[in-house]
Amino acid sequence: MKPNTRTLILAVLVTLLVGILIGRWWSSPRQQNMDMSHPEVTEQAGTSEWTCSMHPQIRQHEPGKCPICGMDLIPVGNLSGEENPLEISMSPTAMQLANIQTEVIRTGQAEKEIRVIGKAQADERRIFSQVTHLEGRIESLEINFTGEPVAKGQTIATIYSPNLVTAQQELFTAYSLRTTQPALFEAAREKLKNWKISDAEIDAILTEGKPRESFPITADLGGLVLTKKVNLGDYVMRGMPLYDVVDLKQIWVLFDIYEQDLNLVHVGSKIEFTFQSIPGQNYAGKISFMDPVIDPMTRSAKARVEVPNNNGVLKPEMFASGLMRIPVGSRQNQIVIPSSAVLWTGERSLVYVKNPDSDMPSFQMHEITLGSNLGNEYLVKAGLETGMEIVVNGTFAVDAAAQLAGKPSMMSPRTIPASRMDTIPRLTEVPPAFHQAIGAILTDYLVLKDDLVSGNATNAPQILSQLYRKAEELPVDAIKGDASSIIRNQIHSFKQILKRMQDNNQLADLRVQFKPLSKLMIDFATAFGPFEQPVFVQHCPMADQNKGADWLSVQKNIRNPYFGDAMLTCGSTIREIND
Repeated sequence: MKPNTRTLILAVLVTLLVGILIGRWWSSPRQQNMDMSHPEVTEQAGTSEWTCSMHPQIRQHEPGKCPICGMDLIPVGNLSGEENPLEISMSPTAMQLANIQTEVIRTGQAEKEIRVIGKAQADERRIFSQVTHLEGRIESLEINFTGEPVAKGQTIATIYSPNLVTAQQELFTAYSLRTTQPALFEAAREKLKNWKISDAEIDAILTEGKPRESFPITADLGGLVLTKKVNLGDYVMRGMPLYDVVDLKQIWVLFDIYEQDLNLVHVGSKIEFTFQSIPGQNYAGKISFMDPVIDPMTRSAKARVEVPNNNGVLKPEMFASGLMRIPVGSRQNQIVIPSSAVLWTGERSLVYVKNPDSDMPSFQMHEITLGSNLGNEYLVKAGLETGMEIVVNGTFAVDAAAQLAGKPSMMSPRTIPASRMDTIPRLTEVPPAFHQAIGAILTDYLVLKDDLVSGNATNAPQILSQLYRKAEELPVDAIKGDASSIIRNQIHSFKQILKRMQDNNQLADLRVQFKPLSKLMIDFATAFGPFEQPVFVQHCPMADQNKGADWLSVQKNIRNPYFGDAMLTCGSTIREIND
C-alpha cells in the first residue's frame, strides 16, 4: 500500500474516533438533564392502570386517550394510594388548601329556625272614639290635627248648645222653688248631669246666677289623635265622635306565619325580632294570638306579639324581622347536621364520614335519610351515629377527589355501601361456637318480632339490651378468610341499629328500624344456618310505605310485625332456610 493511502486511512480513523468521543461527551449531560426533568416517565412506565380524570369509570392498562372526551389518561396510582377501595385519602396539606372542615356528630334537641316578617300595629283594644255629650255648634277646637297628643281631662273643644241654655234656665226656676218643690229642683240638676256636667259646675252656674252659653268638652282618655272627624263651626249631635284616639303605650307586632309552618307555631311560641328603623335594639315576646283564617293571597296567618312601648319609640307600620327557634320532636337525642355537609342527588342524600382509625385523613361516602329541614341544619333519621366525624365544609372538594380517584362519589355511587350491608358469603364450615351464638341472637330476635306483632313494646328495652350484648360477644375471631371483615362490618351495623332502637323504643320507631335489623338477621341466618327448627323468610309488600320489608319467623303462618293487629296476616312466605 502506498504511503499516501495509509496516511489517508489513518487520518480518517482518527477523525472518526474523535467524533465519537465528542458525541458521547455532548450527549451524556443532555440525557442526564432529560432524566432529571422527567422523572415521572420512569414512574409511569411501571403503572399498570390508567384512567380519565373526568370519567373515572374508564380503565386501561396503557396510556392513551379517553374514548369519551379525548383527554390524556393519567395513572391511577397518582390519584390515590389507600388500600380501602371505598375510601378517599387526602393529605393534611390538601385538606387545608381545600378548606375542608369536619365536625363530630352529637345529639340534642332539634330546633327549626323560622324567619318571619312582621309589622307594628296599634293595639285595637286601645283605640277609642272621643264623643260629645252635648248637642250644639263647635265654637273652638283645642285639638286641630292628626297625631296630636291628648291628655285625660284636657279640654278638646267648646260647644254652644241652645238646649243646654234652656236647661240652665229651668234649673234657675226650679232653684227658686226648691223649698216648696225640692223634687223639681233635683230633676233639673239631674238633667244637666245627663249631659256630663258635674255637680261642681252646676253649683258654679247657680252661684253665677245666669246661664252659660258655651261648655267645654274634655278628653275621656289620653293618647294620640288617630283621626280628626270635625271642624270648627260644625254642628254636632249628642254622641257624635269628634276624634279617634289611640294609646301607643303598648302595641302589636303582627308576623306572617306561612302555611307550611303553621303546624309548628302556636300561642306561646317565642319570637326574637328587631326593627329596621331601630338597629341594634333586640326585642322578644311570645305569641298571644294566632289568626284562625289564612290570607288567600299570601297563604299566611297573622301571629300577634304584644310589646310594651312606654317610651313611644315604636310606631305603627314599622317593619320587623323575626326569628323563631321551634323544637322539632319530643326526643332530646336527635342527630342534627349542618346543611353544608349534605350532597343531594335527587333521590339520595350523601355525606362523607371520616375514618378515625386511618393514619392519613380518609373519608367514605355514606347514604343517609334526612328528616325535617331546620333552616341551616337537617334532622337525620338514619345513616349516621353519634360520635362519627363528618365533613361539614368542603364536601364537594372531597367528592371531586373521590371521583378523580375512581372511588364512590356523588356521580358514581356504584360501590357505596348502604349502611355497610355487604352480603355475607356462605361458609363451607361454620365454627360451632359461632353457630350457637347466632342461634341465641335469632331466639331473642324472634321474641322481639312477636312483641311487635302483638303491639307490645314494654319488654323491648330488655330484649334489645340482650341482643346488643350477644352481638358484642360473637366469636368473630373464629371466622377465617375474606369473610371475616365482611362479618365484622355486618355485626357493627347490627349493633348500630340496636343502639338506635334502644334510643327510640316507641312502638312506631321500633317497627321502622325492624326492617334493616331483619335484613341483617336474614343474612346471618342464610350464611350460618340451618338451625334446630326451620326458619322462614317472610315478606310484606305494604311495609315501609309500600316499599316492602322482610322478616324471619319459625311459623309459616303470617303474623306481620310491621302492622300488628291492623294488618296481621298481610304478607307471604318467600323461602325456607333449611340447608
